[in-house]
Amino acid sequence: MSGTRDHEVKRRRVFYIPGYDPIHPRRYRELYRKEGRAQGQISGYHVDLIGRLGTDTYGWQVTGHIDGAETEAEFDVLVWSDIVRSSMELNIPATYLLMARTAWTYIRTGALRRLMQLRKGPVIAALYPVGMLILQLVLVLMVGALLGGLARWGGGLLAPLLGAVSGLVVFLVTLVGLMRWFRKIDNRLYVYYLMHDYSYSAASRGANPPELETRMASFADAIADALTSDVDEVLIVGHSSGAHLGVSILADLVRAGRVPPDGPALGFLSLGQVVPMVSFLPEAHRLRADLHDLCQTDALTWIDVTAPGDGCAFALCDPVSVSGVAPATGKRWPLVVSAAFTQTLSPERWAELRWRFFRLHFQYLCAFDRPGDYDYFQITAGPRTLASRYADRAPSKSRIEDPVSKYTGLGR
Repeated sequence: MSGTRDHEVKRRRVFYIPGYDPIHPRRYRELYRKEGRAQGQISGYHVDLIGRLGTDTYGWQVTGHIDGAETEAEFDVLVWSDIVRSSMELNIPATYLLMARTAWTYIRTGALRRLMQLRKGPVIAALYPVGMLILQLVLVLMVGALLGGLARWGGGLLAPLLGAVSGLVVFLVTLVGLMRWFRKIDNRLYVYYLMHDYSYSAASRGANPPELETRMASFADAIADALTSDVDEVLIVGHSSGAHLGVSILADLVRAGRVPPDGPALGFLSLGQVVPMVSFLPEAHRLRADLHDLCQTDALTWIDVTAPGDGCAFALCDPVSVSGVAPATGKRWPLVVSAAFTQTLSPERWAELRWRFFRLHFQYLCAFDRPGDYDYFQITAGPRTLASRYADRAPSKSRIEDPVSKYTGLGR
């Protein structure tokens, strides 16, 4: 859209909260640079990015030339990748123990069965590392037994004891070597990565670990400072697991009165959320209370964007309602919107991406060759606030709002 009435934002602060990701945040800067250029060529605008030096946080600066207006945006990545890396520093036997504990937690609490009532895709994604770890172990044991048997047979021609020792040594070497090889190629399989991802919240049955709570408090301080600065909009973007961190951080700010009523517009954009994976667990009292409170506030605008084509997200599942914490009256948020990959990506592009599940989970941050009303770069670098952009947008008709969670307590 064009016209001076839509040019509401000259300066914007954007805080991006990644999901469970051990990679350095520069990947998000380079992704924004590459995909913003591609979307601009498709949609007829320009987004220029420069790096930022000399600050305590990682980020970049963007100048947008969209709809005849020029805007400035300063991005900060709210980094918790060090916490993620620390949680992944487990040896192979410890990972298998973690797998058993995580699977048992979701099964015993009934969370797994209820999650399957929402979307099969993310549940299958959660079961994938369990199945693959078991398959890897079975394959390794079979190969080890085969090679160990051959070694034992060969050594047994000289002496039975030598054969037994040779067989055992070959079996153990094969076992250790193949298991380490599977771990080494996990950057292609994502088995260990996903296992640690799902186990991170399950380990505490849905409660936030203390180190994460401390980091979230520092994130809240950074956002609170931005809300007292001379910008037109403060926009929080939470992707994947970062979405439920954003819910809790913003709920804390609202409850503490740290969102000035006369300050910048405050927007929350949750992308590819997996909130039910945590909120359905018995000890997720904190997250459920935050969902309950945030959905009623008029201090911000909350838009939740997912897509049925994203098999790793709970697509079109209203995170408040399905968690069973929506108030009887007064619910305002989130506005649930579909990115509709099968419509906003050309048939050729969709065919190229549809089986690349992990890549599709990041499509929200990328260019669409048939863009609809969701455009990450116009939202973050364009002249309209999040509230203005979606003011007349109806929620997706196919959204899921049935309360499904067994656990709905707010811990109050």
